[in-house]
Amino acid sequence: MELEKDRDFGAELDFVKEQLLQLQALVKQPMDGRAAAAVAVTDAAMRPKASVEAAADEAGSGSGKLHFAGSFRQDGSLLKWEAQERNVQQLMQTDSEKSAKILAALGHKQRLDILRTIIEAPQTGSSLVDQLGMGTTGQLYHHIKALAGADLLQQEERGGAYRVPEYRLLPMLLLLAAVRDLGDVSDYLDMSDVRKRAGDYLGHGSGEAASNPHLLLWAVLENCVLEHEAGSCTEVHLFLHDSRTITAADNGRGIPERLLADTGKTWLHTVMTDLKQLATKGATVTAPGSAEGINIAVVNAMCTSLQVEVRREGRIVRQSYKHGIPQHPLLTIGVTQETGTSVTIEPDAELFEGGFDRAVIEQRIEELQAAYPQLAIRLN
Repeated sequence: MELEKDRDFGAELDFVKEQLLQLQALVKQPMDGRAAAAVAVTDAAMRPKASVEAAADEAGSGSGKLHFAGSFRQDGSLLKWEAQERNVQQLMQTDSEKSAKILAALGHKQRLDILRTIIEAPQTGSSLVDQLGMGTTGQLYHHIKALAGADLLQQEERGGAYRVPEYRLLPMLLLLAAVRDLGDVSDYLDMSDVRKRAGDYLGHGSGEAASNPHLLLWAVLENCVLEHEAGSCTEVHLFLHDSRTITAADNGRGIPERLLADTGKTWLHTVMTDLKQLATKGATVTAPGSAEGINIAVVNAMCTSLQVEVRREGRIVRQSYKHGIPQHPLLTIGVTQETGTSVTIEPDAELFEGGFDRAVIEQRIEELQAAYPQLAIRLN
């Protein structure tokens, strides 16, 4: 009983409270980490550097483990895979030649379409031809033979349905998951292709366009005009920093940063990197003699440096790109009650020999203001 009298219950309660707060912080931390990682993936395909460096310091270079499990319902049955583990060092020692053969066997759009369709449900040859619009069975069976030869497909009986063996399902689904996470790589490869085919966009018939970076500025301004036509933009300010760098700032609605449905990417990321612009439908400028139009994603691909700053929903966010590749996750840099988008571009000197000319820009401003008298454009 003497021990009970000596106890400081107030101190003990404070200690318990402190422990609960620490526990709450520990429980919350993984969720915040996952949220931060999600933003990094969708906006810039990057992980927070501090977390990566800390993990490397603790475990040593190249070490670590991957854990995975899953379940999948197919054809009325539920398949479950127990938790599995792979050592990263062993993965790094995987035979490169064999890995390349596996990836090459799957590196065909129609073969992937066949596998994805069959994974969803077993299919006969004729149903695959109809669903995938392959035209002829000969074309289908060319791919079926290769996939079956690699033990990725099995046929139930002659003339019967094809299915992916159960022991191949998890690896295939994991591969598709990895491909989805690497989906932005396809965009960046397309960006590189834009620079290789610059003449298709710039109209290099006479060679004059090669020294005309103004085409990229015209494409940026066209998006401001599009906002004006939507009733949301009344002012555009241009800031010519030097002969190679210029900023266009409007007071439009600002590019949304929310996720675009079914893509896992933000509107901003999609606008700046999706060359086809199917979902966002941005403005396009067509150069004389060119085969393809220039949209904001093409501008991004042709710039050594591009920075976009968005003022929307009370926040200011920023993202920087190099040749169309995000250099960091989307950053919140301030608060504001204004709206609008600012884009700063530095055209690639390998594609554009000359710089920006104030007189040429002023002439373009006059043309735009004659066409859109309610849109104020100022060169600073």
